[in-house]
Amino acid sequence: MPRTSHPADRRRFLHSALGLGSLALSACQDTPPPATADDGWRAPGLRHLIPSFSADRLRIKASWHEPRAAAPLLELRAGRERLRIEGRRSDTGGRCWSFDAAGLQAATRYELRLQGADGAALSDPWPLTTAPAADARPRSMRILAYSCAGGSELAWHPWRGRLFLPLAQRRALLQRGLSFAPDAVIANGDHVYWDVRSKPGIVMARSPQARWAAGSFERGQPVMGTANEELIHRGFAPQIADLYGTLLRSTPAFFLQDDHDYTENDEADENLRTFPPDRLMREVARATQRMYYPELPAPDDLPPAWRGDAGPGFACSFGSLRHGQLLELQLFDCRGHLRNDRDPLLKDAAGSFVPPEVEAWLLARMGESRAAHLVHMPSTPLLWSAGKWGEWYGDRSGPDGHLDRREPKPFWSPGWFEQHNRLLRASAARADATALWLGGDLHASAAGQILAIEGRPLPRAVASVLVGTLGSQGPTFASKFRGQAAEPSGSLAAEEWVRPIEENGFSLIDIAEASVSVSLFRWQPQDGVDKIAALQPFWRRRFERQA
Repeated sequence: MPRTSHPADRRRFLHSALGLGSLALSACQDTPPPATADDGWRAPGLRHLIPSFSADRLRIKASWHEPRAAAPLLELRAGRERLRIEGRRSDTGGRCWSFDAAGLQAATRYELRLQGADGAALSDPWPLTTAPAADARPRSMRILAYSCAGGSELAWHPWRGRLFLPLAQRRALLQRGLSFAPDAVIANGDHVYWDVRSKPGIVMARSPQARWAAGSFERGQPVMGTANEELIHRGFAPQIADLYGTLLRSTPAFFLQDDHDYTENDEADENLRTFPPDRLMREVARATQRMYYPELPAPDDLPPAWRGDAGPGFACSFGSLRHGQLLELQLFDCRGHLRNDRDPLLKDAAGSFVPPEVEAWLLARMGESRAAHLVHMPSTPLLWSAGKWGEWYGDRSGPDGHLDRREPKPFWSPGWFEQHNRLLRASAARADATALWLGGDLHASAAGQILAIEGRPLPRAVASVLVGTLGSQGPTFASKFRGQAAEPSGSLAAEEWVRPIEENGFSLIDIAEASVSVSLFRWQPQDGVDKIAALQPFWRRRFERQA
């Protein structure tokens, strides 16, 4: 995605984009309510449904094509146990609803059904199982992971064409991943692309077709109950609700937010530094989460101040996927609470991607967790850099198309790298748990290990994996957009097992008591859509747990 800055370039772009107006308007309208899902499951009028879980709780986000005047009900059955949970409206008009079922039995398969206020069935029944209890010892678990699944089909570049993979192809990739029967799904950031002020905004939120179809954010207004909320429904829902539909209804999902979920690319220059997020950015990210995907399950030891307004058992930006004594996977958003010690407005603050209290929590878990495997997934990945501003690393793009550390990266905070070092060294010091970090953001699949930081060896190597991108296409890959492909940071001694591959893909992470195995999948449009249904891993690696 080149930076369209010359006035003549802008005029050509606007002329081209205006011709897409009627297409944009129709593409952003709600499609007729389907009577059945892809597999025959029926829920007339339901647009999407995404659940998440812990050992004693289920949280489900759902939306309908048309507003509902009365709250829908969720019925849960397991043996003689029967519960009916009233939905809570999560938007103003009644299209989006949240269900929160607490006090459930661990590792129990429930049969769920949506009902109207009068008891009439709104859906066929479907199964969903709670997580194992904290003291349980499950033998295995499988996770499907990917990043950057968002992207509006309104986003076109006048010369390079479509910016994101068509939704039908993204759904096919998702369905292939789900065909391996994962126990959970992790979507690591960038569930939407609707950049406003940063450079990509000219082909996203500031484009004529986006404004025509969905309008423009009013920065002085709140999100909920204004035209800003309707913009989210019209611009964001097609990227989330229409991608997932009801495919995840029996697979708990964990959605981690990254920069584009706050409506901006991470950028910094003399005129604009997009993060920390301003009020509108925070409200849009929270409103999108509230309406369309579950918050992160939050353990009791997460500092209460950093749970946000997600309600009991959940948090907005930080959480854990815990699967008995087998796995503890820490999930943390590096954008929403970013601090930059190079920003004159924050000159007395230490630079950090996560608040000091959250860092202390992460470090404490590294020392105290008794899980067989302790894995980390931040929204900003380790090992690789694309030379952009909002990274752990101070590398910048050099004149030869490779990373360069000879000159300081403008507006970059050394505190980010210092926090990286504390977390990484603590991870490496835990000898009896797998030192594995999973990441997204860079629109690629990759794998490698970090051996040393600035010449100082780690107690043991830390593995890092880029889990693959579901929605990127052509101009949105780093080597096209930035002219800089992802490379290992020059501040590290690292070994690459798989150099970053700019194709679509996903990962499977298989956890057993003695090992964690990672499988990477890849696909590109020229391979043909018919090949997706038979995709097999192109790379596998097994990480043995030390006794």
